[in-house]
Amino acid sequence: MAFLTINGRSVAYRLLGAEANPLVMLAHPLGMSQAVWDGVLPALLPRYRVLTWDLPGHGASQAWGEGAITPADLASEALALADHAGAGRFHFAGTSIGGVVGQQLISQHGERLLSATLTNTGAVIGTPELWNTRAGRVRQEGLAAMSEEIVPRWFAPARFEAEPALKAGWCTQMGRGDDESYALLCEMLARDTFDGKLAGKQVKVQLFGGSEDLATPPATLEALADELDGAPLEILEGVGHMPSVEVPELFAEKLLAVMAVDLGDVGAEGVNYATGLATRKQVLGEEHVARSTENATSLDAPFQQMITRLAWGELWSNDDLTRRERSMITTGILAALGREELTLHLKTAKRIGLTEAELRQVLMHVAIYGGVPAANHAFSLAKQLGWGSSEA
Repeated sequence: MAFLTINGRSVAYRLLGAEANPLVMLAHPLGMSQAVWDGVLPALLPRYRVLTWDLPGHGASQAWGEGAITPADLASEALALADHAGAGRFHFAGTSIGGVVGQQLISQHGERLLSATLTNTGAVIGTPELWNTRAGRVRQEGLAAMSEEIVPRWFAPARFEAEPALKAGWCTQMGRGDDESYALLCEMLARDTFDGKLAGKQVKVQLFGGSEDLATPPATLEALADELDGAPLEILEGVGHMPSVEVPELFAEKLLAVMAVDLGDVGAEGVNYATGLATRKQVLGEEHVARSTENATSLDAPFQQMITRLAWGELWSNDDLTRRERSMITTGILAALGREELTLHLKTAKRIGLTEAELRQVLMHVAIYGGVPAANHAFSLAKQLGWGSSEA
């Protein structure tokens, strides 16, 4: 876990995965913490860089200071974290109040979003009376006392029966939160809604809900889908308010499908240039791509466009292999052939997160199947680029 000071507050976050992978930001529900995403991380990390964080007064994030909290405040924190990660655009997934953050991003910052997955949330959640009453009770009774009443609403009854420790664990987590920050967020949900604010936004959106969700029942998600011009909605059977905790493998599978690059009918139309360019920048770095573009002339500009569409669009944007796997394949081929671009892809292998042991095995395969001189040259070049240590 790391910490970033945003507007004078310390925000706890995790940034996991290779720099060369596209970023996905995950926003947790009210009363919980970024730990709700732990079950989906193993499926996401081979293909994505993942950023999770704790809302104000939740988990390890500092409590809110003076004044009300707005959706714009929460979205501002998300954007500050994305900027800190160096991501101009990113995928977003949020549950409950995390989905409210997503709605603010869709409404005001859609140009930053590659996709938005909103789960168990709504343009309007509950009623002002419900949230204002809860805010008052939290200030009077405290989160620890109220957790016994609130936590059971998060999960399907069958899940509680199958895992009795779930309630005690999340009651403990909720009870550690800051009462005033929680109360201010309740008042935000009472005051700030997204009725009439989401239509016409050009963002790829997918909605998920749970058939057993008491906090945001399917009807709430259906109303949100209408606000989002009929965005696709899937209700997960037997699931409550927290799909990433209740069915993490299933939810990860569905989230990966949402975030996958739509390559269309590659055989008929090919991948568009913008898709290839975005992938090329993520893998090679924006500075390298900018230099290649600036150095292009009338002679090779069409060639640069072609490799951007073919190599980076149709190949590197395809999710059948991870970028880590493609890096190993590419490095091995270039080493065997002794091509000039080996230097670039040895540098790229570091961005993608290949280990020294993995690179060693790639080059040893080159020695056996491509020739010892080719592998020897590649090892020498890798050492010049900082791979390996003097300790043997």
